[in-house]
Amino acid sequence: MKKKILPILLVLAVGLAFLAWRAWGQKPFLYAGTVEATEVDVPSRLGTLIESYQVKEGETVSEGQTLVTLTGEDFKLAAELAEGDLRRALPLYRSGSLPKEQYDHLRIKREDAALKNSWRAVRSPIAGTVLTTYHEPGEWAAPGTKLLTLADLREVWVRVYVPETLLHALSQGLPVKATAPETGDRTFQGTVTHINDQAEFTPKNVQTRKERSRLVYGVKVTFPNADRALKPGMTLEVELPKTE
Repeated sequence: MKKKILPILLVLAVGLAFLAWRAWGQKPFLYAGTVEATEVDVPSRLGTLIESYQVKEGETVSEGQTLVTLTGEDFKLAAELAEGDLRRALPLYRSGSLPKEQYDHLRIKREDAALKNSWRAVRSPIAGTVLTTYHEPGEWAAPGTKLLTLADLREVWVRVYVPETLLHALSQGLPVKATAPETGDRTFQGTVTHINDQAEFTPKNVQTRKERSRLVYGVKVTFPNADRALKPGMTLEVELPKTE
């Protein structure tokens, strides 16, 4: 009797172990995406030499903070001359010796020169992190020359691509979690913020030709990033709901 029971118990044990492996041992499929953030290119508004950079790559800056100083000696001189011309014209205008049109012309000229002179200090348009600086002190910067790039890292996102069969399990506002291999598989909590309405072919950076030929939907997942642990270019592996 005991000989008959042992094989049955063995089969039951193997079956239970298999079910436990299915329930807890299998890792969920992860959808990988590259971390992105809102980036802002900061240009020079003047044609002049770069005097100095006030910040370095990786540094956190506040809105309005001076990032780069330009020499702009001609703009500084123009502002001083325009200020002097207006100062000398004011008594004449008040006494009636100078027409209002001429005084207004000098006033506008002063304001224009002062504005351009203020552009010698290149200030940050956002609170963010310096990603890249592109030049060195002493180099010439033409109007529109990109001096550096900032990113607002307080909130970042990844875009993952999922098959149509998974769409019914997704919706905007759905909470999801992700891990980042670069942070020792630390878990990050995110939210689905956008689902593309149209299908597209899997992006070319997917490794296999078979996978690239599939039609998929882009899904944007946004993550709060108060401690700046996630940085542009890092990989996040997003766990989405199972379809079963």
